[in-house]
Amino acid sequence: MELQDLQYTKDGHIAIITLDREQSRNAYSYEMIDSLEMAFNAAQDDDDVRCVILTGAGRAFSAGGDLKQMKSHTGMFEGDAVRLRTKYVRGIHRVPHLLLKFDKPIVAALNGAAIGAGLDLACMCDIRISNERAKYGSTFVKIGLVPGDGGAFFLSRVVGMPRAVELILTGRVIDAQKALEIGLVHEVVPQETLLERAKEVALEIAANAPIAVRLAKTACYQAYEVTAEQALSMAATYQGIAQNTADHDEGVNALLEKRAPVFKNK
Repeated sequence: MELQDLQYTKDGHIAIITLDREQSRNAYSYEMIDSLEMAFNAAQDDDDVRCVILTGAGRAFSAGGDLKQMKSHTGMFEGDAVRLRTKYVRGIHRVPHLLLKFDKPIVAALNGAAIGAGLDLACMCDIRISNERAKYGSTFVKIGLVPGDGGAFFLSRVVGMPRAVELILTGRVIDAQKALEIGLVHEVVPQETLLERAKEVALEIAANAPIAVRLAKTACYQAYEVTAEQALSMAATYQGIAQNTADHDEGVNALLEKRAPVFKNK
């Protein structure tokens, strides 16, 4: 797997994906988008991977769009309105489409600023752990843009509509403690322990029955899109699947025998 602007490593049951375009504060590039697709597809297809950590190289998680390309109207930002719409659909929109269907848990280790589309990428993850110096902002309106990557949807899903509207319309940048206060991130830790803490959370997830975890994640997000009756129907379906797994039997036996379960993703 040949990746550009991205690193992919494995540590046991955890895949670690690192945005690696440090010279531009890990802003998006077409190469990065291609590599994100390859990396997440690899993690999805690898039965040994039970959780993914997404982080950034250097001092930023992601600055979102490349300001140099914006200024010169090149790359992702070249063309008239019709052409730009097509570029969004065929370009950066591949990322939310990819992560919306990715059913393994994603822990974001937010090593620095997550701005614009970078914030939206963080919101596409399931759990967000921030370092103490990180800044967060949906700053599109400050440069005459809107959250063209679907950020209004993802930010609203994380912090609620009223808070998302406030952040998007003001373009306000907030610090890590404020992000924790409003529920944008789950934890704030020192930078030197950030990846270690993300791994601890990922290992806690990976210790559970993998099929049940994936079904539970799917149920959580589908709850936003369906009626209560539909949610109950899906819950019964997923429970029927889970109860017929070998891992369910192992979990029950381990509990009764007062030992740690050994799940085999079966």
